[in-house]
Amino acid sequence: MKKNIYKECLDHAFEEHANVLKNTHMAIAKSAKLSADIIAKSLTSEGTIFWCGNGGSAADSQHIAAEFVGRFKKDRRPLRSIALTTDTSVLTCVSNDYSFEEIFSRQINALGRNGDVLVVITTSGNSENILSVLRKAKEANIESIALLGKGGGEAAKIASRAIIIDSNETARIQEIHLLIGHTFCEYAELNVFNLG
Repeated sequence: MKKNIYKECLDHAFEEHANVLKNTHMAIAKSAKLSADIIAKSLTSEGTIFWCGNGGSAADSQHIAAEFVGRFKKDRRPLRSIALTTDTSVLTCVSNDYSFEEIFSRQINALGRNGDVLVVITTSGNSENILSVLRKAKEANIESIALLGKGGGEAAKIASRAIIIDSNETARIQEIHLLIGHTFCEYAELNVFNLG
């Protein structure tokens, strides 16, 4: 009988995901709640939540920013949320005229205000453009939250708050990052705007 290779891949992915989720849940619960509170406080004060990441994490940044501007589960007013990964003119201008390391930090420098929040999503925690934007946020007194994996890297040392997923597997880390982003949205809708 021919082996069902896809089923083996699926079973392995689900098992790995479940293990990472189980090992991470209690370890990050307090930090995730404090991060959700930081985001909620900013939103209730008309602050903006900025998101950024590279590759798959860029896509996750855009996904979660859209949930805040559009809606997650409830109808409510749009929330101020911007993915710094979406303006191709800014990204190419800055990377061409300055450096790729500054594609996010120049945007925070231009758009960020006291009371805003920066959320970076990175599996390694060592991408230079992420470290640069975290430093810029710190200089501007903008709270920063880092969704991380693989031990947290340098980003864990710079961010105001770090949420580190207990895994070295990029796909599993990204899956949990997206789940946490969704909980931030739901928390805002249920608690900040009393839509429960």
